Amino acid sequence: MELVFATNNLNKLKEVQEMLSDSIKILSLKDINCFDEVDETETTLEGNATLKADYITQKFGYNCFADDTGLEVESLDGKPGVYSARFAGEPANAENNMQKLLSELEGKTNRKAQFRTVISLHLENKHFLFEGICKGEILTEKQGEKGFGYDPIFKPEGFNESFATMSSEEKNKISHRGLAIQKLVEFLTHYK
Repeated sequence: MELVFATNNLNKLKEVQEMLSDSIKILSLKDINCFDEVDETETTLEGNATLKADYITQKFGYNCFADDTGLEVESLDGKPGVYSARFAGEPANAENNMQKLLSELEGKTNRKAQFRTVISLHLENKHFLFEGICKGEILTEKQGEKGFGYDPIFKPEGFNESFATMSSEEKNKISHRGLAIQKLVEFLTHYK
């Protein structure tokens, strides 16, 4: 089976490729000569993921999946959520996003948060959604050099370290994206 993963994020692409079996060939947007920027104009993770997957299928004719991820912080009423990638404004920058989040949480004792990923699969003119959630908390300062995005300040439940200190194998077993991808892989394995 051949599927396009609608992302330009090489870190995400690598994470997903490491988890998929050899029977599923993943194509990147570059592989299909797609250099279009799909604006994420929806107000939900589900909406943005579906928007991207549908765009690729309609324009390029490939079965496709896309994801959208948000960091949802309890004491900030679920923010930054769907706006996680551009929380601190343009230009989108992980360092600025982390600093803004740490600033907004200053003095707050409730630092509970969760990463939530939604994958939208457009396969043979049908839509399927898969969700992965990783609960944890926001640290008071950055920890570790690995990963991307908010990884240096997010500590998953049951661990004493941030995502940015873990190997990609460790992170994939418990991460929001890892859990959503596991559901996608299980579905594709049994799909007729």
